[in-house]
Amino acid sequence: MKAIILAGGSGSRLYPLTQVSSKQLQAVYDKPMIYYPLTILIAAGIRELCLITTPHDLARFQGLLGDGTAWGISIEYRQQARPAGIAQAFLIAEDFIAGDDVVLMLGDNVFSGGDDIPRAISAFRGGATIFAYQVKHPERYGVVEFDRDGRPLSIEEKPARPKSAHAVPGVYIYDAQVAAIARGVAPSPRGELEITDVNLEYMRRGQLRVHRLSRGFAWLDAGTSSALQEASSYIETIERRQGVKIGCPEEAALVRGFLNIEQFEALLERIPHCEYRDYLAGVAAEARGLENKHA
Repeated sequence: MKAIILAGGSGSRLYPLTQVSSKQLQAVYDKPMIYYPLTILIAAGIRELCLITTPHDLARFQGLLGDGTAWGISIEYRQQARPAGIAQAFLIAEDFIAGDDVVLMLGDNVFSGGDDIPRAISAFRGGATIFAYQVKHPERYGVVEFDRDGRPLSIEEKPARPKSAHAVPGVYIYDAQVAAIARGVAPSPRGELEITDVNLEYMRRGQLRVHRLSRGFAWLDAGTSSALQEASSYIETIERRQGVKIGCPEEAALVRGFLNIEQFEALLERIPHCEYRDYLAGVAAEARGLENKHA
């Protein structure tokens, strides 16, 4: 399984913040937004990633994330010259996918609570898996309608009259058919390759599964200034109350076994003294304690 993080777009909804840096590099509480989808993917056991961004922002992402070896993963980069829909990611990264199963995550989506996504990735056996999350304003999103047996009946992109309250969050799992399907999608009236059309084709083939996210799961779309502030407040509240960090790729890499404790401690030494390092030092001390206990 491979993964693509789509971190392109114009960021117009976050103007003027995006005059300074990419939307996905904005802070969600104490970490860049891109750390949150990255951490989910590491926690799911994915080691090969491709990040798609604009030519203008490419160097900034490379400066932040490097080639991924710090976390025991590999990160490739592709440029999106102009935003032309989420499904365009499969055409840009077709050589990266190279016939494998792939997860696509949007870089401005923040997920927290539970292991729904890692479990769905682990259980994936072909076709397509998307997710459903109950929201108050489904007309702002892609909306999935279910029959009485919980099977998907329809998917509509930002419908004026939603047929359900279940929105489709920005994480999708596909098999190797996805690039060919995306290539066959016609641009929508707004000139974009819609991810909904890809999902509808899988549904037409009888190969679409919809996983309803549990009530304890939180999905935050941090694409506007108010949503960015709400996401930051939510993450701060959870972290202060629980004493654990959300969206921490270093910790996820250690827990997943992508880094051993020696590599983790060496990584820690390269981080300047700050609250983030203090947290990681506590993670290292706990891991050392467990290692010594079982020695």
